Amino acid sequence: MLNTLNAPATPSAAVSAPGVRARSPSDAVSGLSDARGRVKRKLRLSLTDRCNLRCVYCMPDTPKWLPKAQILRQDEIIRLARLFVEELGITDIRLTGGEPLLRADVVDIVAALDTLRPLGLERIAMTSNGGRLPRVANALRAAGLDDINISLDARTPETFTRLTGGGSVEPVLEGIAAARDAGLPVKINSVVIRDHNEHEVLPLLRWAMEADMTLRFIEFMPLDGRGYWNADRVFTQDEIVAALRQHHRIDALPETDDPARYFSVDGNHRFGIISTISKPFCRRCDRVRMSSTGTLYSCLFSAAGEDLRAPMRAGADDQALARQIRGHVWHKEAGYAERPGYVERPITMHVLGG
Repeated sequence: MLNTLNAPATPSAAVSAPGVRARSPSDAVSGLSDARGRVKRKLRLSLTDRCNLRCVYCMPDTPKWLPKAQILRQDEIIRLARLFVEELGITDIRLTGGEPLLRADVVDIVAALDTLRPLGLERIAMTSNGGRLPRVANALRAAGLDDINISLDARTPETFTRLTGGGSVEPVLEGIAAARDAGLPVKINSVVIRDHNEHEVLPLLRWAMEADMTLRFIEFMPLDGRGYWNADRVFTQDEIVAALRQHHRIDALPETDDPARYFSVDGNHRFGIISTISKPFCRRCDRVRMSSTGTLYSCLFSAAGEDLRAPMRAGADDQALARQIRGHVWHKEAGYAERPGYVERPITMHVLGG
């Protein structure tokens, strides 16, 4: 899934006041920041547009896979990642897709990213549907992967199959077990869609409590590739909390820099809700994302991105690429809160990355 923003470090006086903008990228705080003073620390990096599931909130009905030549090569991924870390202050990289485990060189990519830690990289994470984890979880951990988010929108086999376009829940559960056995910390992401799987909210929470795993519910966002989203299908944060309060004591915890708002359950477990639609948190955004084709998007809901692949393949040096990145991020939009609803753009979620 899907998406998500954290709090920035404190910006300089030139951009710290709400609504006050600095004059140009050269006036920004060190690292990578936008004109609203939000400093970027996290890069979400899509490895492929391909996926083995067809989730209704992500994939088109009949996806058309991109030619291999349009997808970034491993050396290009690592070059751009190094630039983001060494020159632009990125400390966290999350590998996404599509399904990142469909890349045959995914372990090699993690190992190459691991060499960037002396330059400032602090965390290598991944978001996956988990189905292929049993065969690579140990190798990923050994290569340097720090943690993983696994998508699980239902535990009931029939509901899972319906939401994923024919997928089976068992491989995902096996992948979760494999990740934990390999020593990878796991978070579970569950997109909730009204009239589809809101009845799974309580069973998912109780399962996560029993397994001692962090679960985060995610509101359905207008990012699917089939025009299926509408506001009536959003099962909101308040509705999730109300549904759970019929069975458990639910208390809101203090807000953190995490994109999710966290709650305690009966005083001894916590879960999160990512409420992009009903309670947008764009003012705290500290991330940018790059598609599997090398296009940089400063916001999950941006209508257009900045092509880095073409100039890189044409021979642009790192300084030129860094200027291009800074300029694009400087003009980052306020976010979904300012312009809610669908964004008209040719790229769909499985190419951009969750």
